[in-house]
Amino acid sequence: MLKIFFYLKTDKVKSNGEAPIYAKVTLGNQSITISTTKYISTERWMFTNKLRNLLKLEQEKVLKKSLDLFALNMNKKFNEIYEIDPEINLSILKEEISGKAKHRKSISILDIFDKHNVDFARKVSNNERAAASLQKYKRSADLMKKFIKKNYGRENFDYDEINGAFIHNLESYLKYESEFKGVVGIKNNSVVKYFTNFKTMCNFGIKINLIEKNPFVKYDGRLKVRDATFLTTEELNLIESKTFSSTRLENVKNIFLFSCYTGYAPIDACNLKLSHLIQDNNGMFWIKTDRVKTGIRANVPVLPPTQKIIEKYRDSEVGLIPKLSNQKMNAYLKEIADLCGIEKNLTWYVARHTFATTVTLGNGIKIENVSAMMGHTNIKQTQHYAKVLDASVMQDMSKLMEKFK
Repeated sequence: MLKIFFYLKTDKVKSNGEAPIYAKVTLGNQSITISTTKYISTERWMFTNKLRNLLKLEQEKVLKKSLDLFALNMNKKFNEIYEIDPEINLSILKEEISGKAKHRKSISILDIFDKHNVDFARKVSNNERAAASLQKYKRSADLMKKFIKKNYGRENFDYDEINGAFIHNLESYLKYESEFKGVVGIKNNSVVKYFTNFKTMCNFGIKINLIEKNPFVKYDGRLKVRDATFLTTEELNLIESKTFSSTRLENVKNIFLFSCYTGYAPIDACNLKLSHLIQDNNGMFWIKTDRVKTGIRANVPVLPPTQKIIEKYRDSEVGLIPKLSNQKMNAYLKEIADLCGIEKNLTWYVARHTFATTVTLGNGIKIENVSAMMGHTNIKQTQHYAKVLDASVMQDMSKLMEKFK
């Protein structure tokens, strides 16, 4: 990276015998020289081995500290410019250090989004984050680009120009004017999630020192919370006891039940392998892995129904369960719901909700433990999934009734 070498400019010696100290800065095949505005005699410079030896004179100690600070500031300024433009020209760095830099144009909002998405794509390629999340960020950037073009007739928009009016107009555009696959407008909850993406991408900009504040913190839209769909114990048993003549539906049933008893989201369930199955000192089996969406470690004990499904596919599948796309899975689950007489809209994510409610909370598992098994970062996330069952309420209230009696 950046290399800094201090030397004396001996052709500019002052009448008192002191020469100016210059810094030679190199980066690859680029090189610049810049004055440090400090002076020292050639004799003392050579005697102290360019101030590298143990210094005894107080003024030379102060001079050494000044040069160290100069190098530190040079590196700090270099890093700031590099984060904005990796193809940095050292002449720009020299202008910044010498105070002769021209005012640089504010970074544009789409440039911030692009840098975030490039960084996120690198994480996806290393299996650190989900490809589906990257698609959401790309979609968010595309919506922003179309909004700027339509409302302002521009290809981009400076970050520091974003104000309350911009955010109000953006929300209105998303809700009532944006188009995607022939559908006009986006529902409230999706709009709120897009703004969450905007905030996340700008927070990335703050993290790498592109910007100092997040303009989207002004947005105050809220999710309209709907009760999550989940299966009751009776409905879960109904599916579990049903035998299908079709191998296709039998596999779908087992995949669905696997998620009901582990809480794994579709992408996590499909990525599980035998190497994720760990036996503890008590002989208990656990599934231990990082959630793709959040990267958070989630350890889930293997319940008997889960163990039964794992054993069924142990020698026939690469993973713990057969792989199936989310789209096909949901289509086949509608068939299973019809054949079992379940009127609910059965999707793969219903299994995750069922784990949070019927399988865990409904059986007295603490919400903190449910949150940990589901890979959530806080309890609030779990509460969205974990609807408190009437049976649990009655169980707790019955204890209270006994006290009043």
